[in-house]
Amino acid sequence: MARVGLTPDRLVRAGAELADEIGFEQVTASELARRFGVKVASLYSHVRNTQDLRTRIALFALEEMADRAADAVAGRAGKDALVAFANVYRDYEREHPGRAAAARTPLDPETAAASAGPRHAQMTRAILRGYDLAEPDATHAVRLLGSVFHGYSSLESAGGFRHSAPDSEETWNRILDALDSLLRNWPTEPTS
Repeated sequence: MARVGLTPDRLVRAGAELADEIGFEQVTASELARRFGVKVASLYSHVRNTQDLRTRIALFALEEMADRAADAVAGRAGKDALVAFANVYRDYEREHPGRAAAARTPLDPETAAASAGPRHAQMTRAILRGYDLAEPDATHAVRLLGSVFHGYSSLESAGGFRHSAPDSEETWNRILDALDSLLRNWPTEPTS
């Protein structure tokens, strides 16, 4: 074990890289042990099992995305902040599809509360303050933005928009324009 220098951090980073290469659902303790050329038992002093490994990769991805988003939106407001934030999600999906999938993994409530997930929500709410949305509309808007950012990025990454014009980049920019317009003109009364 000492000769390969296994640590929890090294295993999680290698697991995240593996997820990007073969897909998050394919990451197992066995697959990671093969990558390091060790027996699976060698990993178990650092991670409990495959589920623990996957949870740690999810937490790593959430943290990595939150750090990128914080850097991207620093000093920005309104549409500029919205676009910068959205582009972090899209770019992350393009660069790290396995990690992005990990970040969407459902976590138990305690783990989720201790993760970077709340940072994502706080940044989204900070962006929405520029649009002057009160509750419960701010929560609706957080859910809408998350759905659009993750949904579009996932579909695009899976090749869903390669088969027709216009170009996906044009659509993405139109979506961001539409979201900005919607947020500036949020409906005041629920429609029934």
